[in-house]
Amino acid sequence: MQHYRLFDTEIGACALVWQAGRIIGAQLPEKDEETARQRLVRRFPQASEAEPPDFAAAAIADIKALLGGEPRDLSHLPVDLASVPEFNRRVYEVALAILPGETLTYGEVAARIGEPGAARAVGVALGQNPFPIIVPCHRVLAAGGRTGGFSADGGVETKLRMLTIEKARTSKLPGLFDDLPLAARPR
Repeated sequence: MQHYRLFDTEIGACALVWQAGRIIGAQLPEKDEETARQRLVRRFPQASEAEPPDFAAAAIADIKALLGGEPRDLSHLPVDLASVPEFNRRVYEVALAILPGETLTYGEVAARIGEPGAARAVGVALGQNPFPIIVPCHRVLAAGGRTGGFSADGGVETKLRMLTIEKARTSKLPGLFDDLPLAARPR
């Protein structure tokens, strides 16, 4: 049996789907619970709403904390990677290692899975990510710090909002105030 729970975060309604002790899906923020429920039912028509077991409740708490501005590493959560194609699994394993506040490019992910030149395929795999937020596809950018695509409600604006919450740099170039002494930097 598949089960889900909708929950509110600082930036919208999200959802978590589980089955047999594993997370089989997560949903990016939507503007409201009804929109989130409609998308969820399209993705997981067999799932029924339920009280989350301990592991799912802990995952929900961690997602809420992350989207509330707390640096949380979600890579320990029990996602069902066995259910995804092998190429996607390798991409998701690299993405899981990207800590809050950090980013990689699609090309860097491709190189880390041993397939340089597969940046476009990496983007496709991330667009199919059944575990967004947990497998942090929002932390993967196009070359030169460009955002690339994003399928959440609000699109790229939501991706940038999530990166801002995590205080992530979207470029390797120094920021305007990086060369100032710590005491002189604006807060």
